[in-house]
Amino acid sequence: MSPLLLLVILVVVLALAFDYSNGFHDAANSIATVVATRVLKPYQAVAWAAFFNFIAAFTFEPEVAKTIGKGTVDPKVVDVYIIMACLVGAVGWNIITWWLGLPTSSSHALVGGLVGAVLVKAGTSGVVMSGLMKTVRFIVLAPAIGMTLGILLMTLSMWMLRNAHPGPANRWSRRLQLVSSAFYSLGHGLNDAQKTMGIIAVLLVSMRSQVPELQTAPAWLMPPDDLHTIPTWIVLSAHAAIALGTMSGGWRIVKTMGMRITQLEPLGGVCAETAGAITLILASRAGIPVSTTQTITGAIVGVGASRRLSAVRWGVAAHILWAWVLTIPAAALLSAATYGVAAILWPQLPVLGQGALAVLVAAFLIWGFVAWQRSVRSGGFAHA
Repeated sequence: MSPLLLLVILVVVLALAFDYSNGFHDAANSIATVVATRVLKPYQAVAWAAFFNFIAAFTFEPEVAKTIGKGTVDPKVVDVYIIMACLVGAVGWNIITWWLGLPTSSSHALVGGLVGAVLVKAGTSGVVMSGLMKTVRFIVLAPAIGMTLGILLMTLSMWMLRNAHPGPANRWSRRLQLVSSAFYSLGHGLNDAQKTMGIIAVLLVSMRSQVPELQTAPAWLMPPDDLHTIPTWIVLSAHAAIALGTMSGGWRIVKTMGMRITQLEPLGGVCAETAGAITLILASRAGIPVSTTQTITGAIVGVGASRRLSAVRWGVAAHILWAWVLTIPAAALLSAATYGVAAILWPQLPVLGQGALAVLVAAFLIWGFVAWQRSVRSGGFAHA
């Protein structure tokens, strides 16, 4: 096995680790409303969400994966160091914001990481500005669409139930929230898992000419050069990773998303989840990599604002907004620094030195896992 193939395998594992971190970082998006309304207990909610995260693999075509693979940066400038730096930057930002309890966007962290590394290597010529600007526009549009749908659905529901008895209405709302949370988790898995698929696919295509083993790899293993299709093993492994991450939970962020922005009742939870799911699935069909965090936050704000503006804690919402604004540049800076180290140092190191650098990357991932374990022990299932 050549050292370069070893590095490619390491980066594929790192990509799946990112997908896992995406799952536990964004688990709050899938379960916050259903936990906050007490329709499901936390361990039931994460199992429910993880199941539908995985089922999403068998639904629509992976249009978002194609956008990430060839619609954000020029695939010709991508190499294994670009992808490695992108993932380290994105995972690093995920861990930092998860530790702080900030529901930022894993999607935008990935895009920021990809752009930051490419800028160091090729400058602005390596960035597909039209694709990047589409993603940037949806930093505003995704929460706005989610908020608008949240307001409309909540207003319509309240009007339809204006003469209903509270008891039966509440019971039906709790049942419907099981459906709406499943619908949202499907959209979450559909949009977010595809981003990792695109990263793995473009990595394998870009490294085919440099790694002899990839040139002779079977057709089921390698994606085509135009990234028109994504191999089944990439699809299933990405969805499995995000589902496992969701099973791990994200309890710090659950408190912010489900309890601090506004107080939710089951009917509000149904409307918020449905609004978020519609936005995510439509965006996925269009191949737009949106933020599940921003989408559900906008929907929750819309549901709260439909009752009265004072029902929303706008200070918390503004705090989250700042985290959104910082995500792409912060992940880009982490990625750019990582690329500078990896691209300059790695080729100059002997095999032993390359192994040491690989160990450092692995240690970084292990540290993140240990931090999560401590969080679970201090505020996990038993206390959520």
